Amino acid sequence: MPIDATEQARMIRDREASPSELVDEAIERLERLNPQLNAVIHPLLDEARQIAAGPLPDGPFTGVPFLVKDLSCYMKGVPVHEGMRALKDAGYVADHDMWLAQRFRQAGFVILGRTNAPELGILPTTEPVAYGATHNPWDLDRSPGGSSGGSAAAVAAGIVAVAHANDGGGSIRIPASHCGLVGLKPSRGRVSLAPDFGDVLLGLVIELAVTRSVRDAAAILDAVHGPAPGDPYAAPSPARPYREEVGADPGRLRIGISTQPVGGQFESHPECVAAAEAAGELLEELGHHVEPSYPAAFDNPEEITNFLVRWTAGVAWNVKYWGEKIGRQLGPDDVEPCTWALAEQGNTHTAADLLRALEQAQASTRRIAGWWSEEGYDLLLTPTCAEPPSRLGEFDAPPDNPVAPLMRAIPFGTFTAGCNTTGQPAISLPLHQTADGLPVGVQLVAAYGREDVLLRIAAQLETARPWADRTPAVHAEAGAGQAS
Repeated sequence: MPIDATEQARMIRDREASPSELVDEAIERLERLNPQLNAVIHPLLDEARQIAAGPLPDGPFTGVPFLVKDLSCYMKGVPVHEGMRALKDAGYVADHDMWLAQRFRQAGFVILGRTNAPELGILPTTEPVAYGATHNPWDLDRSPGGSSGGSAAAVAAGIVAVAHANDGGGSIRIPASHCGLVGLKPSRGRVSLAPDFGDVLLGLVIELAVTRSVRDAAAILDAVHGPAPGDPYAAPSPARPYREEVGADPGRLRIGISTQPVGGQFESHPECVAAAEAAGELLEELGHHVEPSYPAAFDNPEEITNFLVRWTAGVAWNVKYWGEKIGRQLGPDDVEPCTWALAEQGNTHTAADLLRALEQAQASTRRIAGWWSEEGYDLLLTPTCAEPPSRLGEFDAPPDNPVAPLMRAIPFGTFTAGCNTTGQPAISLPLHQTADGLPVGVQLVAAYGREDVLLRIAAQLETARPWADRTPAVHAEAGAGQAS
């Protein structure tokens, strides 16, 4: 059975293994499995060996191998291409560390490389033209999700136990769901984007990781949370370390469950409905009260409109930002058709449009928060996605419809994107599998700042329905026949 990062760190502390041994083993797995997965696109193997052999910070994960997504989290002297051909062709590398990269290193992680991501993190699949598709280790013809698909595929396959991920509309939780992992999206402002940004997409984006265990998610959050000087806002400080919430009694919680997309846009896949309903039954067995309910404000059609104004404006900003970084204006031949179409749409918004979208999103956030604070709910339970993992190629853009990939994305972000608008913490847990063995995640959402509640209930579910022994066909521990 695969071991998590917390156990790897214990082995190093107790001298049952050395950092070099764990790093060498991870590199062997990477070199053996990555040709099938295309999860790691910027390997830093020699550097990792040198770091593992030298003095390491005394942190909670000293000597544990780690991967960083190639989107944000810049590292000095290391490529940052964000799925873009223009940055790849320019050979762009970062000239500084972001605060988060420093925090990962201070925690003791040894970084083996950067993982594949869709262009600018736009889609919930990882198939950038610049680097090609990442394959889901559960089924190589399937998507691992996005935009943290490279990280999720690497963790699911056992190359590393944990990897960096970020989330602007579901990009931690969707890959976690597709790859059978834990994906915790923290509260807005919990993890700093310093020194480069105060926020990204007006607060939609947050950073953390994909993990195998709840305790790893908690310990990583302990290691990296907290504001940096000059941050525009910060989440409230936790009452105690997050790792102490793992195993703590969550009490008897009132939980609303919703299995269909808000507004009746379409119906969820039966496997996704079954996943959430089974989780609701399990929560009832554990002593919680579960009833059909969700914040009515999610049904407001302005939710989608406001999100898309902010999102498309962000794409336009990104295209301009990276053009300035490489010293030339980017055009339609430099990016994928969907990216350019969204950037063009973003450029049609006025400053007043953007401020209006932000104002409406903040008003909606207040209404949605009332479901927790005024109606007395502790958690919202949903499927993570409205569909199981898609097949690779389903997000290709036909020449006459460049935004088709975004339309195809809707079922995958329909339950996740609202939490980016409100800034609330949410977690995807690998509690279900389809009849043909594909992972399907279940999402739990807590009130703003209440990662403690999420971690308590997630750990309780992990104990009641363990998933640690589930591994995909393409896995470090699989036989030669399985991983071929």
